Amino acid sequence: MNATTETDVAKERLVKDFKAVVADTEELLKATASQTGEKVAAARVKVEESLADAKKRLTELRENLTDKAKVAAHKTDELVHEHPWQAVGLAAAVGFLLGMLISRR
Repeated sequence: MNATTETDVAKERLVKDFKAVVADTEELLKATASQTGEKVAAARVKVEESLADAKKRLTELRENLTDKAKVAAHKTDELVHEHPWQAVGLAAAVGFLLGMLISRR
């Protein structure tokens, strides 16, 4: 599985987890509107479990993305050290193009 696919899968799982948290929160709100006792306690436990799971997945996603960013930065650093003049030329070209685009506004 490539990095893009892994990231997409992780994003989908995170969205699914947050939807579950929202659904559980709505259930808790409905339960607390007219009921007290056992239903409320069960709904709160479910919300707490969903929230903990979502936080865990968010942490995993953040760590995964941080690791990938570090790898990309390291590879970019290596590339710039291997081809410094090409990097300077590319940076100058990008800067020139951005300057042109900004000045047109």
